[in-house]
Amino acid sequence: MQLGRARLSPEERRRRQLEGRCYYCGETGHLVASCPTKKSLVVSHVTASSSTVRTLTKVQVKHHNDTELEALIDSGADESLMDWGLARKLGLKIELLERPVRASSLNGMDLFLITHISEPVHLHVNDHKELLRFYLFRSSSHFLVLGQSWLLNHNPHIDWRTGEIRGWGDSCTQTCLVPLSQDELVTEVNLFSTNPTLEAEFPDLNTVPPCYHHLGQVFSKTKALSLPPHRPSDCAIDLIPGSTIPKGRLYSVSGPEKEAMREYISASLKAGLIRPSSSPAGAGFFFVGKKDDSLRPCIDYSPLNDITIKNRYPLPLMSSVFDQLQQAKIFTKLDLRNAYHLVRIREGDEWKTAFNTPSGHYEYRVMPFVLTNAPAVFQPMINDVDKAILDRFVYVYIDDILIHSPDLDTHRNHVNQVLERLLANHLYVKAEKSLFHADTVSFLDFIVAPGSVQMDPAKVSAVSEWPTPDSRKKVQQFFGFANFYRWFVRGFSAIAAPLHALTSPQGQFRWCPEAEKAFSPLKRRFTSAPILTLPDPKRQFVVEVDASNEGIGAVLSQRSDQDGKVHPCAFLSRRLSKAERNYDVGNRELLAVKLALEEWRHWLEGADLPFIVWTEHRNLEYIRKAKRLNSRQARWALFSNRFSFSLSYRPGSRNVKPDALSRLFDPEPEAKEPETILPLTRVVGAVTWPIETEVKRANGGAPAPSGCPANVCLSPSSCAHR
Repeated sequence: MQLGRARLSPEERRRRQLEGRCYYCGETGHLVASCPTKKSLVVSHVTASSSTVRTLTKVQVKHHNDTELEALIDSGADESLMDWGLARKLGLKIELLERPVRASSLNGMDLFLITHISEPVHLHVNDHKELLRFYLFRSSSHFLVLGQSWLLNHNPHIDWRTGEIRGWGDSCTQTCLVPLSQDELVTEVNLFSTNPTLEAEFPDLNTVPPCYHHLGQVFSKTKALSLPPHRPSDCAIDLIPGSTIPKGRLYSVSGPEKEAMREYISASLKAGLIRPSSSPAGAGFFFVGKKDDSLRPCIDYSPLNDITIKNRYPLPLMSSVFDQLQQAKIFTKLDLRNAYHLVRIREGDEWKTAFNTPSGHYEYRVMPFVLTNAPAVFQPMINDVDKAILDRFVYVYIDDILIHSPDLDTHRNHVNQVLERLLANHLYVKAEKSLFHADTVSFLDFIVAPGSVQMDPAKVSAVSEWPTPDSRKKVQQFFGFANFYRWFVRGFSAIAAPLHALTSPQGQFRWCPEAEKAFSPLKRRFTSAPILTLPDPKRQFVVEVDASNEGIGAVLSQRSDQDGKVHPCAFLSRRLSKAERNYDVGNRELLAVKLALEEWRHWLEGADLPFIVWTEHRNLEYIRKAKRLNSRQARWALFSNRFSFSLSYRPGSRNVKPDALSRLFDPEPEAKEPETILPLTRVVGAVTWPIETEVKRANGGAPAPSGCPANVCLSPSSCAHR
């Protein structure tokens, strides 16, 4: 009796629905939920129990070439099983079961769910040949298991002393012990290569707990690239009345770019993400090089963003769930795949996303990543998906989802509910970026643990790990940074006095215990309340950036409603790579802007108000208006197009905070030895000229005439010859 069924074709499913037949067995008179044919699969552990008869024997998976594998014959397993990893190595086609089958141990304890079955495998044991399908499971020891159904079908005669099969049942004489026809052979497979389409077709669930494998399609990369359905929350593009329709320029492309463009357009058309357009609008389309030398398509929607009416849908505050998180003991963090592409453009607005290419004019049917309203469109859509469970055990910030529960059993149920809702609404999860069943998780710059929510130390490590100054210049840099926050520290002057003393050019620099006692507490105060504040998307952000020869520094700040002062939210400091140190000063400064936006994307992208970026390089103000950028600048500009901000110049004398952070990596200037101009061996003696004494003696102590400047002697005529 077959325990599972492969997924029905759409035609067969419709036929059974019209005829009132069961989706499982195909008979009439009952539904699949009450199908008498269906039963639970009972499988022993891969390691044997005392009641399980086991032996090991060699079998061959033959696809024109022989590949020998060791299979476990297990009478305690109802069906034959194959490890997922082996199926991938063999490049087997996999089918999704119509209904998952639950595997349990002999004592009734649930083990895992089986969701897929393999194509028929050409199996050899000596001269015994057959085509056999395997249920797929995950095992770290036995990759091929021949179960009870196989034993009953073939009744092998096993020599228990040697573990060899000496003979077969009578039914095998006419079926399994004769050569298979050429038509029955399966496609050739190389054990040491993988099917390149298998990973896309059947998601890798290695990082996903088995209790969620029955929802494996929610982790599918292929489905995440398909055209989603229209929803009430489709992306609307409402233009400011009277605006001029943007007409981007047509860029010329090189030979490699033409091929990349052809592949991109072809794949996007096939997936239904774009379509040919006759729109009067047109955004510029060009390519930029990636680090791996491949090409990334770039569409400049900044003119469209400038004339789009902004959607001010509020993003949720992390502080709003602090009370709920205090009771949580276990957490799961989900990251959605291609999140914005899973939202359709409102019907009738597609023409506004049109872009120009040398091969034609196209428009998007899904929401591009760089539209200004993308975060404000996606947030209400995902809120609607989870509205019944939102603020109960799930918190959603754009494409990041945090699930929290008091215990593991409850948590499994909670995660199942979320995954089911996502799958039902054609939203998909990036398994490799998600974290399951953790007792501590980093989420939106916070570390969430049982009974505590704290700022992620990594976000303030640029200050908390500020190295101990080893020179007067390094102390001065720290003071330049500290002076901006001195008003938040009671008694700052007294605390910092030992450090201030080290900035004096008088005397030798020596780091003393008193200086350390001042330095460490100041770092702690700068990275904790009341100086450090929690980001609030409803208030305007300020991003200050700077780049030195060795590093970049940035500060994210907001003005407080309580005291009217600018408080830091997070700090960033990073050493430049060898290649980055070769950038000119403008590109280093632009890199600092890009890294800051990347670091704080989740706050800045959905902020209610346009934020301000302060930089001391005036030429950066042109970057958002430039007609043509080099490859690196274009890649960074594409990333920055999703944000709403103004780039403003600030002189270096006022850009002290990020400047100090960027110079943490500057090497100490080498002390130069005094350069000898004239060797001492050539010096005879000092030349003296006692003219001042002679002048005073000639004046005889008479007072200087009126109007004579102080400290000036009047030379009498008697000394004129001197």
